[in-house]
Amino acid sequence: MRTLYADCFSGISGDMILGALLDIGLDEQAWLAELHKVGAERFEISISTVEKSSITGKKVDVHVVGVSSGHGTHLGDILDLLRASGISESAQRRAAGVFNRLADAEAMIHGVDRNRIHFHEVGADDAIADIVGACLGFEMLGVDSILCSSLPFARGWAKCEHGIIPTPAPATLNLLHGFRWHDDPRNVELITPTGAAILAEFVMRDASGAAITPPPFVLRRSGYGAGSRESERPNLLRLCLVDI
Repeated sequence: MRTLYADCFSGISGDMILGALLDIGLDEQAWLAELHKVGAERFEISISTVEKSSITGKKVDVHVVGVSSGHGTHLGDILDLLRASGISESAQRRAAGVFNRLADAEAMIHGVDRNRIHFHEVGADDAIADIVGACLGFEMLGVDSILCSSLPFARGWAKCEHGIIPTPAPATLNLLHGFRWHDDPRNVELITPTGAAILAEFVMRDASGAAITPPPFVLRRSGYGAGSRESERPNLLRLCLVDI
């Protein structure tokens, strides 16, 4: 079975996933053509090769075009956008699954109905590009599941529309129940809610709901996706295309 192993030694985010998929060998032009079905008028994508601690990887930047109209900030709006996009039904379904998970995680934290959640940063056009782009990339590589390393539990603080919150963010932790963690000394946000939601949707689980410990696998290809932060440890996600 073809799957991806996410080696999250420096965390995970939506843009890091996209970069690693392209570095593995995802067809850039074919992928962009599909992604633009969702947001050609909403965002532009730039792709570059960068170096982090002498390791090269792909960096994906999403540039929002113009001023957002506010469309796509609630769950129903985003689901309507996906249905109208023209991307495959399977990619629509998986992207909808990611956004449903985000809505449930935020609703639990704020104590409101999921349909009242305003996604704030997560509902922005760049996050829509990250989530839909990841689902399209997995499909184009023939992957429908992810194996995941243990995740770095790094402590720190992050600013959001609600104020200053501890990291990992509460919504991030809600999304990653059943995952393995290890303590990490870095005082930064290493795992974003968008990256967490994509993991939660695609990870392989056992009967108890726990993320499966990676079994022996045959490595076919590997790639690195870069984040924006500069630090001593490389801000990279390593994705490995494997057979199990």
